[in-house]
Amino acid sequence: MSVAARLYTELRGDRAIWAVLILLAIFSLLAVYSATGSLAYRSAGGNTETILLKHGIILAGGLFLTYLCHLLHYMKYSRTAPILLLLSVPLLVYTIAYGADINEAKRWIMLPYVGITFQTSDFAKLALIIYVARAISSKQDYIKDFNSAFLPIIVPVLIICGLIAPADLSTAVLLFFTCLIMMFVGRVAIQYITLLVLLGIVVFAILIILGRFYPEFVRVDTWVSRMNDFLNNPDGGYQVVQSKIAIANGEWFGVGPGNSIQRNYLPSPFADFIYAIICEEFGIVGGFAVISLYVLFFFRVARLVTKSPKAFGAMLAMGLSVMLLIQAFTNIAVSVHLVPVTGIALPLISKGGTSVLFTCISFGIILSVSKYIESIGD
Repeated sequence: MSVAARLYTELRGDRAIWAVLILLAIFSLLAVYSATGSLAYRSAGGNTETILLKHGIILAGGLFLTYLCHLLHYMKYSRTAPILLLLSVPLLVYTIAYGADINEAKRWIMLPYVGITFQTSDFAKLALIIYVARAISSKQDYIKDFNSAFLPIIVPVLIICGLIAPADLSTAVLLFFTCLIMMFVGRVAIQYITLLVLLGIVVFAILIILGRFYPEFVRVDTWVSRMNDFLNNPDGGYQVVQSKIAIANGEWFGVGPGNSIQRNYLPSPFADFIYAIICEEFGIVGGFAVISLYVLFFFRVARLVTKSPKAFGAMLAMGLSVMLLIQAFTNIAVSVHLVPVTGIALPLISKGGTSVLFTCISFGIILSVSKYIESIGD
């Protein structure tokens, strides 16, 4: 049996989603290799190959996790959801209190003995989405009573988003909106969705008050500064200006892989603004190709949702895909000055360890749902 035939047999589930995963990984390798020149000179003695090798190993590890996760029956994730959620709370609390301060934000914890940082919000995002999918699907009918909505859904969403927000407001907001969409699709009564929105505003107001007294824990000054830059600065500030220049330089077909100029001026060309580097090197065509991959991924998952015989599988795949799509389009919107600078990574493309691994895990869980649906049709 040829390698291609063996892979076709081993990799079950939606082939289009597998293709999107591989193509995004290829875009990631090309863009990160090009965008890490300045980082290489600061931390690797000018050796971009070292950074590319490290990123490639993380990507390979992530793809292996995708494969492992897609092998498991997706209902096993439902059983672990309460445990994962309970683990998230102390991890987030520990991060707020003792997290590693990187770029003036405590989003990571340093793993002992190995010296590797771990972004706890990525773990908490996945745990909360699985838990909310479980809570909604456990009630097959329209959720219209207080006991089925408040403690099982609303309280966990407020706790997890409230603990993520002090160091990473943008991630907390995206996760909050993802949960709102899941509740709406899951037929939770509109009064409880409204209640979650109102309580979310109350939690946000409390965080602003706490930030005035404890600025080292709650980054209110950063939130205000970024919002002021977005509302009062027509150009969007230094980062956005350099991003716009990169996109304009690319024109239709780009300046070619590895020929970016703005990578030397953008503060985070390999993470927050990697989409601008893609547009500069591959042009509008390349930028549109990346957007098309995310849209294709979402529509393939939507197809799964309509075919899934189990409510949990449908809610789980939908929640994870919505989170990834919102994250992707938020990152792209920052590059073109449609929203304030957020620090949100481009899923599977931006350089990063925890983000890449948990994105791959999300793909694996979605493919697990897909594999089950495929087996029913056989």
